[in-house]
Amino acid sequence: MGTLGAILKHPDDFYPLLKLKMAVRHAEKQIPPQPHWGFCYSMLHKVSRSFALVVQQLGTELRDAVCIFYLVLRALDTVEDDTSIATDVKVPILMAFHQHIYDPDWHFSCGTKDYKVLMDQFHHVSTAFLELGKNYQKAIEDITMRMGAGMAKFICKEVETIADYDEYCHYVAGLVGLGLSRLFHASGKEDLASDSLSNSMGLFLQKTNIIRDYLEDINEIPKSRMFWPREIWSKYVDKLEDLKYEENSDKAVQCLNDMVTNALIHVEDSLQYMSALRDPAIFRFCAIPQIMAIGTLALCYNNIEVFRGVVKMRRGLTAKVIDRTRTMADVYGAFFDFSCMLKPKIEKHDPSATKTLSRIETIQKLCRESGVLSKRKSYIIRNEPRYSSATIAMLFILLAIIFAYLSANRPKN
Repeated sequence: MGTLGAILKHPDDFYPLLKLKMAVRHAEKQIPPQPHWGFCYSMLHKVSRSFALVVQQLGTELRDAVCIFYLVLRALDTVEDDTSIATDVKVPILMAFHQHIYDPDWHFSCGTKDYKVLMDQFHHVSTAFLELGKNYQKAIEDITMRMGAGMAKFICKEVETIADYDEYCHYVAGLVGLGLSRLFHASGKEDLASDSLSNSMGLFLQKTNIIRDYLEDINEIPKSRMFWPREIWSKYVDKLEDLKYEENSDKAVQCLNDMVTNALIHVEDSLQYMSALRDPAIFRFCAIPQIMAIGTLALCYNNIEVFRGVVKMRRGLTAKVIDRTRTMADVYGAFFDFSCMLKPKIEKHDPSATKTLSRIETIQKLCRESGVLSKRKSYIIRNEPRYSSATIAMLFILLAIIFAYLSANRPKN
């Protein structure tokens, strides 16, 4: 019912949502017949449906490499995230993970739900990895080794300073950016991007996730996961977990705004990286998550709900981003629009207001100077349209027909 309500409030979401639904169903039918590849792509759909959809647009060779790269790092992340694993067990696994990917017999039971299945049947991922080209294998091995070592370092180290925060995000996400750049280059479709720009692509996404996932991480059982740097949160509260308590709401929002402002520093590099991409499929693969990140930050900024539950873009808006993102004009337009959404939320008394405003105006200036803002559809609807009861009734009828059709044609297990 929530989706129907959102569609009625935003009727222009309907067509992008329908296209997204059909694209997801099409992607789910493209599962390879070989058992190991079938497992890998099925698992990709389960652990990240949105990523699975975007990766399907890549050419077969690069798509396979990116799929395996993602699953290897997701498995590594599952080990790091499992707070029930003793440190003396976890650290050696993280340090040696780059060797385990060459062993089709290796697996380690940890994680929950789909992530546990991934870990229990990791031999399928290793088998598929061994079928990749040597250049792809080397890139994946090197990034896995560096990421595992970085994760192991932060198992025993708190995120104290902003420099620590940047270093941690480099290990868990910046290296993903470096790895993807190497895979793109190995495919022959792109020049090798600089490590600095590649790193910023990862940091922008990771910092957005860390901000959005505060409540989930702080409530982790049996032990909280704390990634917000003390250098920032200690200006507002005595303990990081204090941010979730209602009596600290004002300070919590100020701290949140400080964190969002920190994340915005990576936008300029992100735009520069994307503007250099040549291959349309690789461009979309990179651009869609970056737009989702700036959109999520715009929603999170000055929003106490980050400390009460989950804040995320509505499905219809996500569908629009996926449907509309084709060129750099679309990217500049989206970054401009979402920065416009964030800007009015900046309050003069906020401790970070001056810095936030400066970063938002820098982003808007870059977008204006691109000279392409007029070549895209805006994500901002300034005047909510009025729809007649007949229009709404017709929309319900269309939805009923479409969902009945989709249900009737659902593949039988």
